[in-house]
This record gives sequence, C-alpha cells and structure tokens, in this order.
Amino acid sequence: MHIIDIGVNLTHAQFDDDRQAVIENAYAQGVSQMILTGTDLITSTRACELCDVLDPRGTRLFSTAGVHPHDAKSWNLYEAEQLHQLASAARVRAIGECGLDFNRNYSTPADQERAFEAQLAIAIEHRLPVFAHERDAAKRMLVILKAHRDSLSNLVIHCFTGDQASLHAYLDLDLHIGITGWICDERRGGHLHTLVRDIPAGRLMLETDAPFLLPRTLKPRPRRNRNEPSYLRHILEQVALLRGEPIDELAKHTTDCAQRFFDLPDVN
Repeated sequence: MHIIDIGVNLTHAQFDDDRQAVIENAYAQGVSQMILTGTDLITSTRACELCDVLDPRGTRLFSTAGVHPHDAKSWNLYEAEQLHQLASAARVRAIGECGLDFNRNYSTPADQERAFEAQLAIAIEHRLPVFAHERDAAKRMLVILKAHRDSLSNLVIHCFTGDQASLHAYLDLDLHIGITGWICDERRGGHLHTLVRDIPAGRLMLETDAPFLLPRTLKPRPRRNRNEPSYLRHILEQVALLRGEPIDELAKHTTDCAQRFFDLPDVN
C-alpha cells in the first residue's frame, strides 16, 4: 500500500537533527512520496534543495514554492522574480503555500490579497497547481478564485478546516481538498467527521503538515510531541473509518489523485 503526504514542513528546525531518519521512517510506513512545503523564499529554496539532497534519484521528494499569507506584507517585485525562478525548478510542483488567513492577520487582508493574486498569476504562467491556505477567509477566497479559475490548472485547499458551505463551494469550483490530523482533534475537528464524506474520490488528498498538527488520537503520543510524515497512515485510517471506506481503497484513490495533481512519477 502506497500513500502520499502532500504537506511536510521538512525545512522546520524541529527536523534539523534527523531529516534523513524522518524520511526513511515515512518510507517504512508506506509513505512513498512527499511534497515539502515552502512558505517563504528561504523555506521554498531550502525545500527544493532538500529534495535533491535526500532524494537524488528524483522520484520521491518534491516541493512547493510560495509566500504564506502571514508573510504577505513583505511581498514585492524581488520576491515575485525569485518565485518565478523557483517555479521553473524540476522539483517544484506547485505554487504555495499561499492564500488568505483572516484569523490571525499577521499581514493585512489587503496585503494578503495582493500577494495571493500575484502568486496565482505565477502559477498560471508556469502552468502549475496551487497549494492554498485559507483560514476564516472563505468568502474572499472564493471571490478571488472564481475570477481566476478558468486559467488555473488546479488548486488544493491545504488543511481544510472550514464549514459545509465553503467545502461545497470549493468543490463546485472543481478544486481539491487536503485533510490533515485536524480531523483527529475532538476539540476543533469534529465537524469534519461528516464533511469528509462529501469529498468525492479524485478530489481528496491527505497530509500531515508535519511537524505541526500531531493527531490527538495517536496512542501512545511520541516522546517529542512532533508530527512526522510516518504518521500519515494514522490519518488515512481515521478518514477511512469516517468515510466508511476500506483503507486500501482510500489509499489508492488519494494516492492516484496526488500523483495526478502534482504530476509525480510512478515510484515503482
């Protein structure tokens, strides 16, 4: 059984001491391919470099390149030019993590929208899909995406945590949905237990968002309290249970979906 983790923050300092071991542990648990997330120019460049270092054959590790809405206030012509260059790298398979976050507003909504639309334009020019972040901003996100959808190749709402109305609106735009260990959090993710059934096969992908969002249902909890891509199997099992779907069937269609979305090679 092969599964794909579409969101791993492998550049994070929590992995500084054991990145190779983390990757090997994930492979041993059936995670055959991973997408390393870039959230600014530094992490996007680093994620691309890590793919070359940790996967010299070029079959297992790929990355995204983008500027997170938290950092949108820094967006300028230089960042746009650098992102254009990164978008041409063979390992970069999506633009992002970019989008809107009106929950924390570390950057103003206006700056977020400006940076997001600029990155959508880069994705369109390079014919790359988008790895999008949205938190408490579905209405504005939908307005922006509707204006660009005909030109975009594809877009996934990473770590979906919204309500039924936003989920169905994203699906109506023919977008993809990423589900993380948030669905294992009884405090915040209970509403996803029924919503995850509404996501059709071919639009659903799985991710850990490691080292964040350690599934609260994971027993025993790891000593370091750090999420890892090797725990994707736990999310797979939880989603399969909630969808009333055999684990191997869910693994197959989410893996097939991720391979198509990110244009990944056959790992075999």
